[in-house]
Amino acid sequence: QVQLVESGGGLVQAGGSLRLSCVVSGRTFSSYTMGWFRQAPGKEREFVAAIGWSGGRTSYADSVKGRFTISRDNAKNTVYLQMNSLKPEDTAVYYCAAVSHIVVVTTTRAYDYWGQGTQVTVSS
Repeated sequence: QVQLVESGGGLVQAGGSLRLSCVVSGRTFSSYTMGWFRQAPGKEREFVAAIGWSGGRTSYADSVKGRFTISRDNAKNTVYLQMNSLKPEDTAVYYCAAVSHIVVVTTTRAYDYWGQGTQVTVSS
């Protein structure tokens, strides 16, 4: 059983920063591609960022490129999402996800395991 637990969400003013963390337990973390997704009220869940097992390959949604950075520490079974220059439109519940795949996939349907989500609210 793979378990993912996110943390680090909160309330921040526009232009501020937050760092989300996701700790993974249950199986070999280093074999998973990890992703971050978000879901705003009334909207579908959307891709934010993903990182391959070694950390050498990453992918970002156009809306967050240059502002967000995904990284991972395989020794700590943890993936991070550093969010800078936050905007009110970044407000959403952020989810961590995992899939045992060598390709850095960006679709929700590709991921097998999900965390419970953490709320990020950006005030204007």
